[in-house]
Amino acid sequence: METSTTSFIVDSLTKAIVEHRLRPGTKLAEQKLADHFGVSRTLVRQALFQLSQNRLIRLEPARGAFVAAPSVSEAKQVFAVRRMLEAEMVRAFISEVTPAKLRALRDHVAREKAAVDQADVPGRTELLGDFHVRMAELMGNQVLAQLLGELISRCALATLMYQSASAAEHSHEEHGEIVKALAARDEALAVRLMTEHLLHVESSLTFERKLPVNDISMALS
Repeated sequence: METSTTSFIVDSLTKAIVEHRLRPGTKLAEQKLADHFGVSRTLVRQALFQLSQNRLIRLEPARGAFVAAPSVSEAKQVFAVRRMLEAEMVRAFISEVTPAKLRALRDHVAREKAAVDQADVPGRTELLGDFHVRMAELMGNQVLAQLLGELISRCALATLMYQSASAAEHSHEEHGEIVKALAARDEALAVRLMTEHLLHVESSLTFERKLPVNDISMALS
């Protein structure tokens, strides 16, 4: 029971961070979280420790827990790692591509379009990130899917901190073009499109922006 409760807290906070409801630098007060979830501070502490392992929050002695605020250097490094990983993922995906896997990706891209058309910002954010994890899952590589999930969570923090008003609006269309290249088994094109897509996301960030703040009770309400 305690394990499932801790997991629920971890999932709730992760979702709030990834969906840009909890901003970098937000203090995560143990008592406030315990009151919100109706649990002991011990369970909250366990959840915060797990989140710190994923680098989604930072624990500071005598100060408490804070939503992680990645530096410019760290943000760029995360995107660099994603480009390396996902270029190889594309190559591996093409080597074992099937109509069923392509169908699953096309279905995902259709869900992205619906979220974009409906101006569903949280849904759009989650789906656009999940496209990359979905590719790994369809390959049956859970280790890669987990790694990408963690990296994408860290990208979401960087995006929240640094994204400019003219953020990339074409991630959905770029995903569609990647799927077309996968269907054509055009490895060189698919790798190029994936690399360019990730570069576009990174280039849409404005690294001079000041750190925003937010209130945890509003984010979780």
